Amino acid sequence: LYLSRFPQVDFEWAVKLNRFTLNLIGLWPKVARNPRQKLMCNFRVLVTLLGIISLLIPSIHSLIKIFGNSLLMLDNLQLTLPPISCTIRIMIFWWKKEAVIPIMNMIAKDWIKLKSDQERSLMIRRAQTGRIIIICSYCVMGLACFFVTVLPAFGISMRLTPNITDPGRPLPVQTHYIYDITKRPQYELTFINQAISVAIAMTAYTAIDNFLSLLVFHICGQLDILKKYLQYLDKNINYHEVLKCCIVKHIRLLRAIDVIEDTYSTILLCLFAYFTVTFAFYGFRMISLFDEGNDMSFAHMVYFVSVVFNIFANMCLYCALGEILMSQVSCIYIFFMCKLNVICKRAFGIFKCNEIYHAAFNNRWYTLNPKIAEDLLFLMIRGSKPIYLTIGKISPVTMATFCSFVKTSVGYISVLHSTKN
Repeated sequence: LYLSRFPQVDFEWAVKLNRFTLNLIGLWPKVARNPRQKLMCNFRVLVTLLGIISLLIPSIHSLIKIFGNSLLMLDNLQLTLPPISCTIRIMIFWWKKEAVIPIMNMIAKDWIKLKSDQERSLMIRRAQTGRIIIICSYCVMGLACFFVTVLPAFGISMRLTPNITDPGRPLPVQTHYIYDITKRPQYELTFINQAISVAIAMTAYTAIDNFLSLLVFHICGQLDILKKYLQYLDKNINYHEVLKCCIVKHIRLLRAIDVIEDTYSTILLCLFAYFTVTFAFYGFRMISLFDEGNDMSFAHMVYFVSVVFNIFANMCLYCALGEILMSQVSCIYIFFMCKLNVICKRAFGIFKCNEIYHAAFNNRWYTLNPKIAEDLLFLMIRGSKPIYLTIGKISPVTMATFCSFVKTSVGYISVLHSTKN
């Protein structure tokens, strides 16, 4: 058995990247020790929302001012839709945060409790995958922040800068203010405000996304451990007790998945709608540049390619997470049915059972101890229900859904291009 000298070392390693960013914006799910701590968390959420809204209002004002110019409107929406999506997601996550606290407590207990080296290695392997994804997403967001906020400080803008919305030096985001931004120090203060707001929005955007990967990969690690238990279930003398423990653990994980699905369902709906529209906008923008024969600088080319790749990778990653979770849960259900078949054969000498999903029904589970039979009945009913993340409780988050969204985005690009022509 493995017992760490410092029980929380592994837990800290697994969650510290997520906790750092979510703590900054007051959304880390934890029980407040006192009313003051809860008030400070809510205050940080309020500051985050105000920072994003301070960017949204002049951006929407600019959109109204340029209404009718398709290229300028698309250019505006490319940087207006992300803060809108981010604001909605922050409010939803803040509202659902209390429901996620028990899951975080479960994760902490799973990491801290005494476990075998094999169990720890399975958890480390899953957590390492999540950490790699988190680090990559932070790097991508850092690169995006550099393009959006740093380069305009040197007069290099990644967007259209007409006199309608940019009478003087370019700002990071296309906006329109009620005061003169061409004078000093108004321009510098406005630029700093936009840069801070963009950084806050990107932090919140990335933190909420990465938290989902933390939850999904931890549950996948626990399902891996459960699968190992089930592999040797029929070799245990007290297999009834082991089976009951496995069922309790399985139900606990399924309840956690239900909470995650309820928390992220609406968030994923907003996110995929934003992904589809933004992917179409950037595709249309690139086609327009090539059609007009405009010379695109290397910086612009890198920016466009990185943004399109980021959107594409984000959509693919979410669908891959949903696919992994669904396949893991289905695999555990199959293992349960297989082992129940073996156990019933051993106990009652029954050898006729061909279909895995009906293994429990094809054996005399009803002759078992009433408590065990009750557990098995619950497992059969619960296991027959598909478990997956959904987009607004409408469509499952799978790779098939990803392909459907990409197809829809390409259709939007074609419509926009035809309308322009």
